[in-house]
Amino acid sequence: MIAQAAQALQAAAAQAPVAPAIAPRDASFDAMVGAGLRNVNRALLRTEEDAQRLAVGEVQDLHHVMIRLEEAKASFQLFLQVRNRLLDAYQEVMRMQI
Repeated sequence: MIAQAAQALQAAAAQAPVAPAIAPRDASFDAMVGAGLRNVNRALLRTEEDAQRLAVGEVQDLHHVMIRLEEAKASFQLFLQVRNRLLDAYQEVMRMQI
């Protein structure tokens, strides 16, 4: 069972390589955040397509679909936490008196 899950993870990683979230040094902060958001969006769209194919019966491997769903969910939650931290930092800067 664990070996099958490990094989499924390796297969999923081989099929959908993820672009690095770290941009070159000369890239702006806006570009880095935008790239992260695009990566999360792509993961969510792939998951939606997998779920539709599973519902139609084109995909027989439920484990693969569930693994991709959990990966997309985790990446979305991580991005949401980053956004919350950024908003907190912005609000803190705006409260500072000059």
